[in-house]
Amino acid sequence: MFCYQCQEAMNGTGCAVAKGVCGKDSQTSDLQDLLIHTLKGIGVWASFARAVGKPTPMADQFVMESLFATITNANFDGAYFVQKITEGLQIRQELQRLVGNELVVPQGLHKDIANSDAAIWKLPSDQFPAKAQEIGFLSIEDVNRRSLVALLVFGLKGMAAYAHHAAVLGYTDDNIFAFMHRALAATVDSHLETNALIQWVLECGSVGVTTMALLDKANTATYGKPEITRVSIGVRHNPGILISGHDLKDLEMLLEQTAGTGVDVYTHSEMLPAHYYPTFKKYPHFAGNYGNAWWKQKEEFEKFNGPILMTTNCLVPPSASYKDRLFTTGIVGFPGVPHIEADHKGWKDFSALVELAKTCPPPTPIEEGEIIGGFAHDQVAALVPQVVGAIKASKIRKFVVMAGCDGRMKSRAYYEEFARALPRDTVILTAGCAKYRYNKLPLGDIEGIPRVLDAGQCNDSYSLAVTALTLKEAFALADVNDLPIAFNIAWYEQKAVLVLLALLSLGFKNIHIGPTLPAFLSPEVAEVLVKTFNLGTIGTVEEDIKLLVE
Repeated sequence: MFCYQCQEAMNGTGCAVAKGVCGKDSQTSDLQDLLIHTLKGIGVWASFARAVGKPTPMADQFVMESLFATITNANFDGAYFVQKITEGLQIRQELQRLVGNELVVPQGLHKDIANSDAAIWKLPSDQFPAKAQEIGFLSIEDVNRRSLVALLVFGLKGMAAYAHHAAVLGYTDDNIFAFMHRALAATVDSHLETNALIQWVLECGSVGVTTMALLDKANTATYGKPEITRVSIGVRHNPGILISGHDLKDLEMLLEQTAGTGVDVYTHSEMLPAHYYPTFKKYPHFAGNYGNAWWKQKEEFEKFNGPILMTTNCLVPPSASYKDRLFTTGIVGFPGVPHIEADHKGWKDFSALVELAKTCPPPTPIEEGEIIGGFAHDQVAALVPQVVGAIKASKIRKFVVMAGCDGRMKSRAYYEEFARALPRDTVILTAGCAKYRYNKLPLGDIEGIPRVLDAGQCNDSYSLAVTALTLKEAFALADVNDLPIAFNIAWYEQKAVLVLLALLSLGFKNIHIGPTLPAFLSPEVAEVLVKTFNLGTIGTVEEDIKLLVE
């Protein structure tokens, strides 16, 4: 096992033991690597097929879903990955037959990719573990190439997550699928030098913007534009079901199936922003948000008392105290935990959760009060005259983007301390579960504008970029970096990697990420990012306040 895709990589270098920090065992980790290797081969043959105008529907959905399944804290079930690899080899073989001898070279690639191991290997499933030992990132000897391949693969995982959420709602873009295939093929193209790989990484950011815009369209067209909303963080007296992860379609189906049953539905962690969408407000049993960021779920799931539905990544290996109340769906999986599959129309039967909830006591209170959110780009655009006036009147000095992920490391207390230390004339723009470090602090408002503007999930980070571009237009600035906006972003997993690449592709510079730089960035690759984009990491709260704000 060697895994360094998340911020909590052991010792800041990578997990290379029997079990990773996330709780994933070494065999499952190795199988995930082998699935990625298989996807690279699929990308090769799908790119050849597309180069001669042949569509690849058999590969598009599979690659997207499989990339998403390998994201941190999504699926811990080794058997799932054996099945996926087996299916992937069959899809790759089907693509090879489709291409035949028509090896038209895909744009930006070399025909030799057809002879790469990823494009031709095939073994029975009992030999998958041994094969997995031969591939993986450490098999790439050149450290800088390994770093750039990792950066591209992890960006693609984030892209796949966003594309998957949009696809569930019926929104797809063939150009996104095409890029995924070509980029996967690029990772096995030995003819690509460092500069060429850097361009692939930057293009990943550009296509990432397209993907996040597609998801934004899917969410708002389906559920309405987010509204400024006060969300209860207390509990009611009815039994409840807790939904965590990110999937809004799963929430919609759950709310429909619990209507009139006497069972309330609560959101957890990244599902909090669902309360901002008009469609979900019609359900009176949509009770509020319970708990905080993903890493606190062991304590909070136990106290919730009722069933928990995990819809996407951010699962922590469950404790025995609530494992019998945990259900997974979508790309999530854990051995011994019931998994709810969709039928051929995408419908999921959540009746097992409803019946179980009826036998459980109501949630144990852990908090009281309300939190406010719903400041996606359309809402902020409506506030632009007020915001511009506050800036011109020196009521607002600066916006600080503090989006991204939360995590377990004690060093992440920095973000709460930083938010507390910000001058009273600054406003925080946020999205993702990083907000739980400060969204319940009494930070007040400026001329009626809350000092924490929550745009939504990490999936909604696109809103923050649109907000910045809207302000750039309002102030008639030539460069977005001339805005009074600073970036101090917390990262954890691969969706945050894509968000960073997307921001860089839009021209944003001077971005600080933390609490540490990614372990997969070699010193040379990190230096390129620093020199080109002035990318930095965090220091002390006092130092960073002076650097970013004063």
